[in-house]
Amino acid sequence: MNKVILMGRLTRDPEVRYSAGENALAIARYTLAVDRRFRRDGEATADFISCVSFGRTAEFAEKYFRQGLKIIVSGRIQTGSYTNRDGQKVYTTEVVVEEQEFAESKAASDNYAASHPQTSSPAPAPSMPAPGAASADGFMNIPDGIDEELPFI
Repeated sequence: MNKVILMGRLTRDPEVRYSAGENALAIARYTLAVDRRFRRDGEATADFISCVSFGRTAEFAEKYFRQGLKIIVSGRIQTGSYTNRDGQKVYTTEVVVEEQEFAESKAASDNYAASHPQTSSPAPAPSMPAPGAASADGFMNIPDGIDEELPFI
């Protein structure tokens, strides 16, 4: 079985490209900084894991993921190789993302970005109401016509 689950922060905004042809397929690449459980000499250490997602998963990453955001991904490890321009064989390892989700609230993400300005980039203005915008009965008010903006329909 080839199954991977990772939680970490995006080291940069996802790089998204679209394949050529009639049915263009989105391909998103990003790197996750995944903290190690144990510290070396009192310092936190991290592994930097390359991830790639395709189709709707890639489009979701393009729209909502930004540098510094903490996410959880699950997928499979894929290895490969190619010969570079110098004629040397280069080996690659990456996670092919099958599922991805946010690992923290928007407020926690904003707090992290504020305390780590070198790792943050301006996030796009939200097009949906804030999660805390609840009515008196405790349910969130969702405006009409929002269906087109939801990524999971």
